[in-house]
Amino acid sequence: MSPKTQQESTTCPTTGTIPELEHSKAAVLNTLASRHSRRSYQSAIDRFIAWYCSEPRLTFNRSVVVSYRSSLERLSLSAATINLQLSAIRRLADESAESGWLSPELAIGIRRVKGVKRLGRKMGNWLTRNQAQELVSSASDNSLRGWRDGAMPGLLLGCGLRRSEVVGLNLDQVQSMEGWVIANLVGKGGRLRTVPMPSWCKELVDTWLRHSGVSDGKVFS
Repeated sequence: MSPKTQQESTTCPTTGTIPELEHSKAAVLNTLASRHSRRSYQSAIDRFIAWYCSEPRLTFNRSVVVSYRSSLERLSLSAATINLQLSAIRRLADESAESGWLSPELAIGIRRVKGVKRLGRKMGNWLTRNQAQELVSSASDNSLRGWRDGAMPGLLLGCGLRRSEVVGLNLDQVQSMEGWVIANLVGKGGRLRTVPMPSWCKELVDTWLRHSGVSDGKVFS
């Protein structure tokens, strides 16, 4: 076989994909309950497959993933972004091994590829305690919209909920367990968690419920 023919047989077109990797990608996405996680993992895996197919590769192994990590670092991406990409690739390797076309030894090697250390600290405009209090207190207390606008930031700040969790919060999730909590919150990977609810946050929610007339179903219908 000539060198040119050998290269063509081991190279994926830049616009194409490897069927086995695509099959494993679908398996990974099917294990994720959160649509946000599915979107992030799909983007990460698609990016890896495009890179993987851009030049000849012998196999999907640890050295290839290490090279990919180096290419991501050269793009000056944040450590969090690179580590998310690597996390998706590890899941891809696990599913490939489950499918039988990648050996368990190679999957283990890929899983052992270390992420990038996070240096420095997060940047951004973070609210101080007083600023957070001012934000919650700024909501009007004499209108339905004002009571809602006080309860929602209260849940975001006091309970650390995501916006989607606040919007989808059901009344039966607010429970008394040696103090008020929000129970059965579905997070990444379908994991359930329970978070405490400060008394001031509960008062804001009670005020909203009392004036809105909500008695069952979603808190913010």
